[in-house]
Amino acid sequence: MLKTYSTKENLQVLYEDNHLIAVNKRPGDIVQGDKTNDIPLSEVVKSYLKDKYNKPGNVYLGVVHRLDRPTSGVIIFARTSKALARLNKMFAEKKNQKTYWAVVKERPRQNEDELVHWLKRNEKQNKSYAHEKEIDGSKKAILSYKLIKTLNSYFLLEIDLKTGRHHQIRSQLSKIGCAIKGDLKYGFDRSNKDGSIHLHARKLVLEHPVKKEPLEIIAPVSSDDPLWKACSLE
Repeated sequence: MLKTYSTKENLQVLYEDNHLIAVNKRPGDIVQGDKTNDIPLSEVVKSYLKDKYNKPGNVYLGVVHRLDRPTSGVIIFARTSKALARLNKMFAEKKNQKTYWAVVKERPRQNEDELVHWLKRNEKQNKSYAHEKEIDGSKKAILSYKLIKTLNSYFLLEIDLKTGRHHQIRSQLSKIGCAIKGDLKYGFDRSNKDGSIHLHARKLVLEHPVKKEPLEIIAPVSSDDPLWKACSLE
């Protein structure tokens, strides 16, 4: 069962300035409030900023993008309305690069490849199905991957996301027989004890929305997880 892990005390800030803040989301955190009524990461970050800068009243924080609850990694928030508008435009126009790490049990047939599928979302199941050809209501999904490390029983893939579809990486890797460790929804044979899956938003590259400088934000994998620790390239 997934729990909300983040608190102000263990919040891992990866980058921070007057315009934006990036943090390393832990599996179990929800980015924005939902029907569970669990405390979202956005509220944890607001609380952190309020305390750090002794801000009276409400703290402004704009949610730019999200990660699935069982996934970890880089999440960026806007600290001003100007930064939010510019980041939203940047993400909508795909003017950023997202790199993920995924641990899979089965070795892909090719060490490096581009995957192109048509994804159709099933709202009731909260699941996306990957198809080889376009079907009614489907959306084109593209990613490229490469095998970057071989472990005792698993393989570490680095993924560059070209489109941003619902559960895209999970669905596309499952389609080629490489379900992500712990991801029961997409065909892995057993769950992780903490309800997480071994999918990590490793790196986000973009232009700073105000300073107009290149910005690269890298999220370390969990040192508490033996498998992630074995994957670390640092």
